[in-house]
Amino acid sequence: MLLIEDNAGDALLVGQAIGECPEPVNLHIARDGEQALQILGEPDYKPDLIILDLNIPKLSGYAVLASYPARKSTPVVVFSASQNESDVDRAYSLGAREFIHKPMDLDDYKTVVAGMVQKWTGHNNTETLPW
Repeated sequence: MLLIEDNAGDALLVGQAIGECPEPVNLHIARDGEQALQILGEPDYKPDLIILDLNIPKLSGYAVLASYPARKSTPVVVFSASQNESDVDRAYSLGAREFIHKPMDLDDYKTVVAGMVQKWTGHNNTETLPW
């Protein structure tokens, strides 16, 4: 799984939620769009899910979506604080499979991340989460 997120706090929360999965999840983190495309360009790297923030440095989340050629085979879930409907429409038009607004509540945040993992990778973690 690849998380493309520049906010250290958000990356930590996603990592904590993923750490609750009963099956191991191999999480890679890219802190900006250039790093994300570099990781995705590695021939042996095939993530089962990409979680993408839109507002990242160097190359935006939109640029990553537009540049990533295998986006149809690997689900990309945009995980953003944006409430702008045009952001949602643009993300879908560039190949995102889902757009999820980042919750403000800590427990909701972890629950949403756990749901993403379960839905898109098949890791069933709903029974082991403490919330």
